Amino acid sequence: MTVTVAPTDASGLRGRFDAELAAFLDRQGPDWPDGAPRGVFTALQRFVLAGGKRLRPLFCYWGWRGAGGEDGAPIVVAAAALELFHAFALIHDDILDGSDRRRGEPSVHRLFADLHARSSWRGDPETYGRNTALLCGDLCAAWSDQMFHECGLPTEQVHRGYAMFALMRTEVIAGEYLDLVSGVGDGSVASALTVIRMKAARYTVTRPLQIGAALAGGPPELIERLADFGDPLGDAFQLRDDVLGVFGDPAVTGKSILDDLREGKPTVMMALARSAADRTQTARLRELFGNPELDADGAAELRTIIEATGARTRIEQMIRVRTEQALAALERAPVDTATRAALIGLAEQAIDRRS
Repeated sequence: MTVTVAPTDASGLRGRFDAELAAFLDRQGPDWPDGAPRGVFTALQRFVLAGGKRLRPLFCYWGWRGAGGEDGAPIVVAAAALELFHAFALIHDDILDGSDRRRGEPSVHRLFADLHARSSWRGDPETYGRNTALLCGDLCAAWSDQMFHECGLPTEQVHRGYAMFALMRTEVIAGEYLDLVSGVGDGSVASALTVIRMKAARYTVTRPLQIGAALAGGPPELIERLADFGDPLGDAFQLRDDVLGVFGDPAVTGKSILDDLREGKPTVMMALARSAADRTQTARLRELFGNPELDADGAAELRTIIEATGARTRIEQMIRVRTEQALAALERAPVDTATRAALIGLAEQAIDRRS
């Protein structure tokens, strides 16, 4: 008798998450309402399965294993459900940020706006694209909830994990609002750090880890120690994301390097640049940063100013310090050797990346 062992390395787990996501979406097809155009359903299938790092499911899985949970299909399904919530967050975030590209393809609102324009339908293509994408995001959030509850774990365990899941959802939406507020606020480093902790850092690392641990019945001490690791690592992840948004290669990141600069996104890096800029640099920052007509030459000048003020160097230092803090906390966490090794590997993937 041949016994097949399911892979638990990062690549193998990504394949298992993708298989469960594909299976879940396939099951939704027959339930799609009669008479409703299938364009939304098809677009979401493509968007969800088009790739991605699957970091949130990976951290959830290893939170489960760190709390003593055994490998199996239920935790893979529960962890994969976080990717549907991530799809919701990406779709809505692209609307709020006015981003036209995601993972090298048109963002969902741009996809439907272009469809409207090509079809010569009545009304405004931009409004149609935005409103359709909002509904797509809402559907992903609902599907995430459904998939999580149908993961196959006992109801009591699902409820334990769902309490943390609900907290994560609230934090992400509150973080998005803080991001909007910070865009019209003082633009300080402290404000920008608060936004990334709430909007992205905890939802990327800490809460997925804690969801997995809670599903497995992990003790409060472990839940707390996982936050000591996840919070600084999540901050470092988002700081790296902000650097890539300005200095990354669009062919690798799948996003334009103009988006964040045209939007005037209140990142920590830009707050540092403003705080260290001289009078001439400050004047140019005011003219260029947040200018919706910014072109490639203007973006190049902004990057030069960011470098000259030392903001990029300081961001790299912040990333390094937070990563070291996270890894030191992981050494103190009450997890087994395999979990610790896996989380160290995920930390490296989260920080040392080009996309």
